Amino acid sequence: MNYDIVWSKVLEQIKNDLSSISYITWFQDTKLYKFENEKAYIIVPMQIHKKHLIDNYSELIISKLQEITNTSYELILLLNEEIVEEEEKKKQEVKTSTNENIGFKENENVNNNLNPKYLFDNFIVGNSNKFAHAAALSVAENPGHMYNPLFLYGNSGLGKTHLMHAIGNYIVENTNKRVLYVTSEQFRQDFVKANRKDDSGTNFNYIDFFKNKYRNIDVLLIDDIQFLGGAGKSQEEFFHTFNNLYNDSKQIIISSDRSPTDLKLLEDRLRTRFTWGLTVNIYPPEYALKTEILKKKIIAGNFEQDIPDDVIEYIASNIGPDVRQLEGSVTRLLAYSAIMGGEAITLDLAIEALKDFISKGIGEKNDIQRIQKIVSEYFQISMEDIRSKKRSSNISFPRQIAMYLCRAMTSESFPKIGTEFGGKDHSTVMHSVEKIENEIKTNKDLANIVEKLKKDIGVV
Repeated sequence: MNYDIVWSKVLEQIKNDLSSISYITWFQDTKLYKFENEKAYIIVPMQIHKKHLIDNYSELIISKLQEITNTSYELILLLNEEIVEEEEKKKQEVKTSTNENIGFKENENVNNNLNPKYLFDNFIVGNSNKFAHAAALSVAENPGHMYNPLFLYGNSGLGKTHLMHAIGNYIVENTNKRVLYVTSEQFRQDFVKANRKDDSGTNFNYIDFFKNKYRNIDVLLIDDIQFLGGAGKSQEEFFHTFNNLYNDSKQIIISSDRSPTDLKLLEDRLRTRFTWGLTVNIYPPEYALKTEILKKKIIAGNFEQDIPDDVIEYIASNIGPDVRQLEGSVTRLLAYSAIMGGEAITLDLAIEALKDFISKGIGEKNDIQRIQKIVSEYFQISMEDIRSKKRSSNISFPRQIAMYLCRAMTSESFPKIGTEFGGKDHSTVMHSVEKIENEIKTNKDLANIVEKLKKDIGVV
């Protein structure tokens, strides 16, 4: 039984019975963990969800589960940390298995990590992404033979991950092929674990489990490959995994925020292999596509209030290309309307509700490269210098300011910022951010410079 599919169907029915705000608050981030001994184990994000869902929605959940599964279950609500012990127990069982028994048949229940909500049916196609959509569908219909590997790249929030999950879900639904979706960080963590020793003083069991997980499959989808940059041993293992799957005509799908030739921190032999199949750039959505995305989001949400066309046009014109941010603007607008006592959604209300959302740089202007450019121009150094490893004070100090601004004015992680600054380690970024934060408190001239740069970037 596919728990993700079952729970997705349950949530669809629950969503019809609740207001959008109630559904988003209490159900959107829940997940069905397992059925066991007539009990349904549900993962919830926070402790408050456990009490509120049991007190207010237990009968609703039980009834919807029964409609879908024809079984009456007792509800058990768990936090993620509460299932760690059980997961560790499963890993121990894998570790102590013999090499003969550790093969894929015993490992068939390993989660494919696919999100059942991401399908081709709900991927909205426009001029900017129609080639990527067509290529992804071609791969899904004929994995291992059409465009192998498929390399999708583009900025964050343009639909790369949606398409990857859509490919995986299509293959799972229509074939008996084994599919695995992971991020590059998950791959790296699994590889690190595979190199530690077990109770017998060896790591043979871990290695066997790792190889079965990543090589005894038919389709591997690996997201955000750029984050393997700098991880030399993990890159080497991925090189061998890639070769093994490719030589066996297994499908490989990779995503990145930049093209293969721009992945300077990855080994040449990997970048070369990424271009063996088809490389597809997903471009930022045009205005027409953004309005279509917003309209489909509103229709799918079945919201209690209509959202007028002029409000949709305002959002499409003022929010950047990130699809998640477009959808988030609708959620924010509805929440604001509800907080204001159910006030009708108008253009004036939207402007008021989204003023901070827009001014905080969610649009295209507030990305890392823009910040680097403005800081470089202010200090009269080149973009190449600010991304380089040069340590002279006239370059390192502006670089630290730029890193601080990237952290303060974007939602990017320390590793992501480090990658954009020539592959700096995340600890280097953290040190730079802390240094500038502390100096601003006592150095008025520096505080004035930072404030001016923020205004130039367009956030304040």
